[in-house]
Amino acid sequence: MKALVALILLVQLPIHKAVPAAPPAPLGCDDPESEAAAEVAVNYINGHSHHGYKFALNRIEDIRVVPQGPNNDIMFLELDLLETTCPILSPTPLENCTVRSFAEHAVEGDCDVKLQRVDGTLSVLASKCHSHADSSEDIRKVCPDCPLLARMNDSEVLETVSAALNDYNSKTTESYLRLLEIGRAKIQYHPGHVVVTEFAVGATNCSAQEAKANVGACQLLPEDQSNFGFCTAVMVKAPSQDLQVDCQLYGHQPGVTYAHPGQDTSAGLAPSAVGVTNHNLGLFHNNPVASESSSSEILRSMLPAKSVAKRAVAEAAQHDKVPRPVGFVPPPPPCPGRIRHFDI
Repeated sequence: MKALVALILLVQLPIHKAVPAAPPAPLGCDDPESEAAAEVAVNYINGHSHHGYKFALNRIEDIRVVPQGPNNDIMFLELDLLETTCPILSPTPLENCTVRSFAEHAVEGDCDVKLQRVDGTLSVLASKCHSHADSSEDIRKVCPDCPLLARMNDSEVLETVSAALNDYNSKTTESYLRLLEIGRAKIQYHPGHVVVTEFAVGATNCSAQEAKANVGACQLLPEDQSNFGFCTAVMVKAPSQDLQVDCQLYGHQPGVTYAHPGQDTSAGLAPSAVGVTNHNLGLFHNNPVASESSSSEILRSMLPAKSVAKRAVAEAAQHDKVPRPVGFVPPPPPCPGRIRHFDI
């Protein structure tokens, strides 16, 4: 009888099922892990860019993490970048580079980056970027008199660069410099007519004196001796005339090379830069040594936008059902993140 009663009591005991562990909370765009991934991504982008200037992080627009296994995740980042004053060939660390102000006619970069995180170590699998200058209308609203970016193949820009390089080479006792590319230019018409240009240069195997005899024989130094630099030039055309040139050579930097344009132009412009005001970041790169096999499918691999949106709506609806104390202020959405410099 006692055994029967014990059996009945045992049957009546509630059955407790194992509760599965809750998935980790999604990363916010300003979380330390997200910022660490963004830092790796920005360094990778600048390391694989060949023209123009270095870019700095302005905002993390979105981050998505797709678990692949124990201590193994795929991360998708959407980043807003801003152009700095550091040429891509400059040895200056990115953290010491100044972001161009809005009034200088800022240039923004938009990047999608795919990374893999294994045991806490981040590596970039693929990236896709493009950049564009802010609209003239936006600049005029803030600074009506500020000069705007000029086309890099504008005749006045080319005239200024040529005159500046000739002026420098005629006065230097060091290596003869050749033009690599024009970085950016602006033309001001009021109150004076002024052309401002920035351009990259490379030292040749000739002295400036030797170049006077046979400039055609002067070639850029080989990679193991290369010496790149950067010049700024200001040509005042009215009401008076003046030319100011400043050039700085960086010295040899092992491993730093300049990617020559597909065709040579007297303007020092890559074919893609002719007729435009800024070098397009235009980076589409797949890491050939990436350990994740689908690195070339960065866009197709991203989570569908519709499913992400539906999940966000469902989570928000569930969140609203939870009773909140009087005066409760909901936390800010996890993405997009904070703006580090300015919105463009």
